[in-house]
Amino acid sequence: MKKIILSLSLILTCLAVSAQQNAVFYEVSFPNAIHHEAEITMVLREVPTGPLKIRMSRSSPGRYATHEFGKNVYNFKAFDGNGKALKITQPAGDEYTIPIHGTNVKITYTLFGNWIDGTYTGFDETHAHISMPATFAYPIGWDNRPRKVKFNYDEKQNWKVATQLKLEGNGIYTAPNLQYFMDSPTEIAAYKTASWEVKNPDGKIQTIHLVSHSNDEQTTVDNYATMLKKMVAEQGAVWGEFPNYDYGNYYFLHDVLPEYAGDGMEHRNSTVIVQRTPKIAGYESNLLGTFSHEFFHAWNVERLRPKTLEPFNFEHSNVSDGLWLAEGFTQYYGSLLLTRAGFKTQENAAQTFNGIVNTVLNSPGAKNFSPIQASQYAVFADAGVAIDQTNKSNIFTSYYIYGASVALALDLRLRAEFKLTLDDYMRALWKAHGKPEIPYTIPDLEKVLSQLTNNQSFASDFFKNYVYGTAKNDYAKLLLNAGYVLRKASPGVAYAGFGRINFENGKATLGGTMQGTPAYNAGLDIDNILLTMDGVEVKDQAAITKVTEAHKPGDVITITYNYHGQEKSTKLTFTENPALEIISIEKTGGVLTPAMQNFRDSWLNSQVK
Repeated sequence: MKKIILSLSLILTCLAVSAQQNAVFYEVSFPNAIHHEAEITMVLREVPTGPLKIRMSRSSPGRYATHEFGKNVYNFKAFDGNGKALKITQPAGDEYTIPIHGTNVKITYTLFGNWIDGTYTGFDETHAHISMPATFAYPIGWDNRPRKVKFNYDEKQNWKVATQLKLEGNGIYTAPNLQYFMDSPTEIAAYKTASWEVKNPDGKIQTIHLVSHSNDEQTTVDNYATMLKKMVAEQGAVWGEFPNYDYGNYYFLHDVLPEYAGDGMEHRNSTVIVQRTPKIAGYESNLLGTFSHEFFHAWNVERLRPKTLEPFNFEHSNVSDGLWLAEGFTQYYGSLLLTRAGFKTQENAAQTFNGIVNTVLNSPGAKNFSPIQASQYAVFADAGVAIDQTNKSNIFTSYYIYGASVALALDLRLRAEFKLTLDDYMRALWKAHGKPEIPYTIPDLEKVLSQLTNNQSFASDFFKNYVYGTAKNDYAKLLLNAGYVLRKASPGVAYAGFGRINFENGKATLGGTMQGTPAYNAGLDIDNILLTMDGVEVKDQAAITKVTEAHKPGDVITITYNYHGQEKSTKLTFTENPALEIISIEKTGGVLTPAMQNFRDSWLNSQVK
């Protein structure tokens, strides 16, 4: 038996060594970082016979629309093991083919990057902000081979690497395969860091790191980490435990500067957070929302994952039916947990819920399309680039807010009808799908809800009406359980529904109008220039406000406008302003009962034991 065991051990060792020899090896240098360039080398060994195909990604983990990273690659060259140049063809803008080659191939190229957010790459004299899909070309069909990367930055003063990749030694970082490698953003800078430990019920201790590339003192970073520690604790309380982070570490990769694009992008054991403020100091509370949202993704999305995102497609964006939960429930908790942690008041929470409810009840996208359909539109909406106009305002409601409205209603209904909470549901999903990392389908989500409530009829009805369908929950009734009143914000006030208007040089130019508004029903649309309302010349917002305030719902006025050089007129019928508000019952003069107070406190107060 010992001989058999030794033989198996030797075979496994040989396979491991072979896998490492077959690794895709990258080297990255920054000789021209001041002009936003990096030089990248990729070495491939034991290349099979036949055409070798190399490509750049067109999508990035955490982003749901397609992006053309190949546009920033140039000087693309290939060489054999003896340094001889190889012929390259380019069948597509982001794809290269090397028809004839040996067993070893070296590829080099220059990459331009000057956009600091969660999707793209940026280089300058202060740092290298690296999104892997935006940076690294990869051989097609080699997805299961390990990746190794070495960053050369000796000439950069005080630069150091922060990444979820495993440090192998000698400055080389590794990933087991393409999927993991592409999900591992990397920050190289003279950053400041602060860390703390979290402990799971099983006794396992892991470390959370705040890595801040910002114009702040170390004391500011330390104090901010103390704030984040409270937020992190509330998140752990929702799920009952922290995920098992690979290598025992989780990283907040934090870039702060007004010139940056701004963003938050989740990854398996890290998140990129880019914020457009001069520094952290003085803006601490305003920056917390992104941290809270992105950290919740360490459970919801990174491990509790829709099957439609598995595996992640780097050649084209995945169409997912589950973003209403993956992103929407995360949106709901991102704000709620800041209230539980004491960084936002209960009044702040009510204002957030107000925005959610107004969106889902007053947008045509939510009226006519389901949360699942909103999720599927993400391939066009999630920072997707288009130069032509779309009808998005009338057909799409953000799955972030739409999903948050589903979460809000489900949380309140579970509390009122079953003495359960949305926290209970998230823990049940974690146990069934997140912790074992079994991707879920929408029927799986319904099944877990049915098991949790022990009520198949409730689960079936909820999903049929509010997930697959476009019905809306009775938010007024649900919120009243917590002592909040949902009511018209401006009852009896006339409303025209023009939406965004651009005032310039005395001209009032409309943006797109939304279905159901008086402006839309009057036939007014984008690029119409308002001339008069009810005989009053329109040159600024004051004129529109004056006419509107002089009327009541049901009144009809004449509007003249210019479209493509032609003067036209139409009739507009004012309606009542549809805006809603959520206000505590105490402020309405009503009585906050002990039951309402207990409901509110159990919902919005800290859950950390």
